[in-house]
Amino acid sequence: MTPERHRTTPILVLDAPDGHDVVIEGPLDVHTVPDIRDALHEVISRGPGELRLHLDRAEIGDATGLGVIVHLHRRARREQRRLWLVGSSERTTRLVRGCRLDHILAPAATSPAAPAPAGHPTPADPPARRTVSTLTA
Repeated sequence: MTPERHRTTPILVLDAPDGHDVVIEGPLDVHTVPDIRDALHEVISRGPGELRLHLDRAEIGDATGLGVIVHLHRRARREQRRLWLVGSSERTTRLVRGCRLDHILAPAATSPAAPAPAGHPTPADPPARRTVSTLTA
């Protein structure tokens, strides 16, 4: 499948044996969130398993960006899935912690000492190498 890119925020979806890895690049703000939300609703409804949201290449631009992550968490729970935040920037981690959302959002281990689970992207194995499908947000 040919990668499609949204004009501002591409979303790469990687199918894994235990769920999906979703890589978001670019801003999460009032201008991009509606398309991102719609694309991720499709991923959540694809089936069971973990949903890992890779945010190391994304930047939360405003409250709308943070709100869509909370919304996706709730939607994933309704579908019996768990949303993990993977590789979020220091700023995103501070925002999540500052809003006390770290109690409901599950940050995946991002420490260099923590090994990545088998089959999940690591810095040595960038997610783009395993892209199965790309959604246009």
